[in-house]
Amino acid sequence: MNNIILPGLTGLPTSPTLPTSPTGPESDSGGGFGSILNQAIDQVGQLKQTSDKQVGELLQGDRQDIHNVMIAVEKAEVAFQLMMQVRNKIVNAYQEVSRLQF
Repeated sequence: MNNIILPGLTGLPTSPTLPTSPTGPESDSGGGFGSILNQAIDQVGQLKQTSDKQVGELLQGDRQDIHNVMIAVEKAEVAFQLMMQVRNKIVNAYQEVSRLQF
């Protein structure tokens, strides 16, 4: 399965792993949830920029293929909606953890 929005999710382990020691930022290790999330946000931004560019070209008369422009716009919209749903799940998980009593 090739996921263009969250490509890092295909390489995640299926079994739980022990966390590493918090000696430094995760960007040094080159992986982790934060870096995958940043990559996904960057890809959503790139999809939006591509769709905006194609819409601008269509409005200026440089493009004739409205179908491809609409596909690019919808692709950016779906990617944004997915990103918002992931954000909502993260916020809900944080709120659930904060309600736990230790």
